[in-house]
Amino acid sequence: MITCFINYIIDANKIKEFEYYANLWIPLVNKFGGEHNGYFLPSEGASNVALALFTFPSLAKYEQYRTKSFKDRACIEAFDYEAQNQCIKSYQRSFFRPLFK
Repeated sequence: MITCFINYIIDANKIKEFEYYANLWIPLVNKFGGEHNGYFLPSEGASNVALALFTFPSLAKYEQYRTKSFKDRACIEAFDYEAQNQCIKSYQRSFFRPLFK
């Protein structure tokens, strides 16, 4: 199992646009075999930081999702929505493996 953690720097004046964008991606990740663990939007503290977590059975399955997402109509529409609204300034993607006791 691999969890993708995305740390977004967003436009603090476009939180509603980012929230709409995030809501587009939750079912798309699930559609391609992942489990979306949610987006986390600014509340207290920094007003321009948002987070996302989603899990795939393996890094190979995540890579398959990425490849398919660039060809999927709904994914392309989500990418286009963000490009038009520019609610994301930058992001950093990291991968983690869980440790359960």
